[in-house]
Amino acid sequence: MIHQPLDIGQIVRKARVFNLRRQAEQPMNESELLHAVDDLFRLLDERKIDYVLVGGIALLQYVDGRNTEDIDLIIALPALKKLPEIELLHRNEDFAQGRLGGLTIDFLLTQNRLFRYVQRHLTTHQDFAGRRIRCATVEGLLLLKLYALPSLYRQGDFVRVGLYENDIATLLQRYRPDLTPLFVELQRHLSPTDRASVQEIVAEIQQRIARFERRAN
Repeated sequence: MIHQPLDIGQIVRKARVFNLRRQAEQPMNESELLHAVDDLFRLLDERKIDYVLVGGIALLQYVDGRNTEDIDLIIALPALKKLPEIELLHRNEDFAQGRLGGLTIDFLLTQNRLFRYVQRHLTTHQDFAGRRIRCATVEGLLLLKLYALPSLYRQGDFVRVGLYENDIATLLQRYRPDLTPLFVELQRHLSPTDRASVQEIVAEIQQRIARFERRAN
């Protein structure tokens, strides 16, 4: 089957259309939203910004069915400052969020050593409807999601935990990546308690995959 290049603007537009609560809070101008997506990547290219696409849109290059309204980028803080057109909504040590027109952009800042590792070592290029965009690999996406899980559990964010664990399960089942290097890297960024928690979660996910495959066969 021929894989049609994804159109980031249309992905974001469709996700917004079906988010009725978001539509009520912030009515969508479709033309403005699509224009903002084009503007974002044009600015990134024109200013030679070193960025990596991650999050739900990057995931759609590897699996189907993920619904996402926001664009997630790994970027260095000095590079972000070269984009004054983006209204910065808030920032902490590791993350920032900005807005360009009707588009929300989440930034993972390379001050965080794990984000910097993904940017340097776990990327590839993917086609997105006329644009060649640097994007996280399967291993890069898995590393980011595994790294985030302990914090999401502490926050009691049941919805995002469910989404992340389902994303991890789908990537593991489809691509069978070697997890050993990812666990080695996580040792540099997580506490022993959090590492043990992540390994337990992955073991449970692998059991779920094995159970599914037994029943599917």
